[in-house]
Amino acid sequence: MNGIVIVDKPQDWTSQDVAARLRRVFNTRRIGHGGTLDPMATGVLPVFVGRGTRAVSFFEHAEKVYETVLRPGITTDTEDITGTVLTQQEVCLTSEEIEAVLPRFRGEILQTPPMYSALKVDGKKLYELARKGVEVERKPRPITIHELTLLKVAEDGIHLRVHCSKGTYIRTLCKDIGSALGCGGCMAALRRVQAGEYTAEQAVPLETLLESENPEQYLLTVDSMFASHPQVTLTPKQELRCRNGNSFSVDMAQGTYRLYSQTGEFLALAQVEDGVMSTIKSFFEV
Repeated sequence: MNGIVIVDKPQDWTSQDVAARLRRVFNTRRIGHGGTLDPMATGVLPVFVGRGTRAVSFFEHAEKVYETVLRPGITTDTEDITGTVLTQQEVCLTSEEIEAVLPRFRGEILQTPPMYSALKVDGKKLYELARKGVEVERKPRPITIHELTLLKVAEDGIHLRVHCSKGTYIRTLCKDIGSALGCGGCMAALRRVQAGEYTAEQAVPLETLLESENPEQYLLTVDSMFASHPQVTLTPKQELRCRNGNSFSVDMAQGTYRLYSQTGEFLALAQVEDGVMSTIKSFFEV
């Protein structure tokens, strides 16, 4: 089995837990996931199966869209509601007060990664140090918040929609917005509604996959990940050169393309520069 399955990750599962279970479901060790989700988070988790794992590296830079709940008035050591409470106060905020601070967090900003993260310092993961009560200096990193929208203010907190670049910590964003509001805050809920090309509407509940007698029906083709790039059908001679890893001349505009055989087989992702087509990554079976 080869392809990509879009899993609707349930709460309290790690991304690695999901991948491990799906190795048994699809009867292959060649499984990889695209973009780690915290255990408390739910939503879109692309899982790459078989030859589909060749596409994992392309997903590392995919943009993500989240819906989150910020709980104002509470700060924790993990920056989310599961952590140890550090400060707590009663807060009553209006939509206008919240909207007033959100522009600070749109566009290109710097964000300091949380201690409870898998980033490594001197070979040690930050969360391992944090669990020992050790805090180390972290350098702020550039991220991009393409969209930050206030959805509603409810009893359970401030509901936000965030479209962001790779490397964004929504927990930290909630904490920083809470700080800007002057009351502190932490993340109370998180759902990923889109990752790259894939949306929540395409996601299959993990339980459905685990119980399915035909899990292959839920696999998307690998080329679905590159749907934004134009499709090109190669001539037999071009296909032969592509399969041999050779470049060839084309009368085409510069850019990235999906290459297919005459029979419709997805062969490769390729780029054209100065009239020459060359393979970025091949996906055909050898």
